[in-house]
Amino acid sequence: MKVKEFRNLSVEDLVQKEKNLKKELFQLQFHRKVGTVEKPARFRSIKRDIARILTVIRERDLKNERTSSKTK
Repeated sequence: MKVKEFRNLSVEDLVQKEKNLKKELFQLQFHRKVGTVEKPARFRSIKRDIARILTVIRERDLKNERTSSKTK
């Protein structure tokens, strides 16, 4: 997914998406050990999507911190 698509999701949706991607990554790693990975490039895309999700969540946290510190 693109970053713009992640930014349109709520935090709850992002956390759920992250959990699903981590689960999929775990399953892929298991298949790698067994030797039955069909799409090895999927590892890279899953890891990047997880990083994008974490980045969007962090951006929102920082934005909330800035707005709360301005109101104090």
